[in-house]
Amino acid sequence: MQARPDLCPMRIYPEKLNGQLKQALLPIYLISSDEPLLAQEASDAIRAACRQADYSERQVFHIERGFDWNIIREANASLSLFAEKRLLELRINSGKPGDQGSIVLQEYLARPAEDTVLLINVPRLDSSTLKTKWAKALMDSQLCGFVQLPNVNIEQLPNWINQRLAQQGLSADPAAIDLIVARTEGNLLAAVQEIEKLKLLTNATHLDVEAIQTSIADSARYDVFGLVDAALEGDAQRSLRMLAGLRSEGTDIPIILWAVARDIRQLGTLAQQLSSGTSLDRALSKVWPAARKPLFAKALKRLSGTQWQLLLKDAQLLDEQSKGQATGDAWVGMASLIMRMSGSRLAIFEHQ
Repeated sequence: MQARPDLCPMRIYPEKLNGQLKQALLPIYLISSDEPLLAQEASDAIRAACRQADYSERQVFHIERGFDWNIIREANASLSLFAEKRLLELRINSGKPGDQGSIVLQEYLARPAEDTVLLINVPRLDSSTLKTKWAKALMDSQLCGFVQLPNVNIEQLPNWINQRLAQQGLSADPAAIDLIVARTEGNLLAAVQEIEKLKLLTNATHLDVEAIQTSIADSARYDVFGLVDAALEGDAQRSLRMLAGLRSEGTDIPIILWAVARDIRQLGTLAQQLSSGTSLDRALSKVWPAARKPLFAKALKRLSGTQWQLLLKDAQLLDEQSKGQATGDAWVGMASLIMRMSGSRLAIFEHQ
């Protein structure tokens, strides 16, 4: 394994990560973020550095309730069967490894496996978690690179988009940036996709509102938000046509799923309020933009709170399928989800 810098502790600011990776690979990296795109980009940078350094074996462990942490002990104790160097990834979606996990992580830190990089992904750690034994041990060690990625709130999003445009050799008027913000509604992955489309569809290096609207018209024959609205309207056939169009245009499942799950989650909350005696007008008062209130009203009359919660569980399964973490065809599952969201009973798309 490469020599490691004698630094303690190894708090790595996001913009410094690539520079650190060029110097040397640390035995452990802890990525903490609530932004899937930023966590993915930081993790991809570490994976790329590992590949460049001939870490050709990769094992991924999804840590959920009931996970047997002895598997990690065994992985630490065993030699690689297929390569001299390996990358182990732990994805702790809850951000809490539990008592057994805490012990195992501290054991690993005390004696890291040779020729192994351990990459740990967790949600953004809150103040109480930062004080736990396992978190403090990792963050205070020179063997662990701790990367805490900041959340990008709606006020910061215009500046963030401006920086991303600059990375693509583009600039934009403030009004044009506001249009991108409005279209992506705070979803960083959607914003990056929008910027990539703009890069492909325009020859200009400086963008105004008209240029972006033209590119949007050219690229969005089928629109993710239009798909969701059609499903809320109860127009199953139109929804399926739009879903097929998005697929043919190369739109990624996570982009569609983000928009669908967002509305399902909100509708589930509104349905619970209605069942508790809240009036429809009051429940819909927080729906934005106001023009979508009739769509939400139709959807709430069509499905119950329990049904919306079941759809949300199915959306979570689709997320796992799209990432290769669960079996099944995510596109078939998405078609089924859209159909049931619209109230259709067509048997061909019944959920398996």
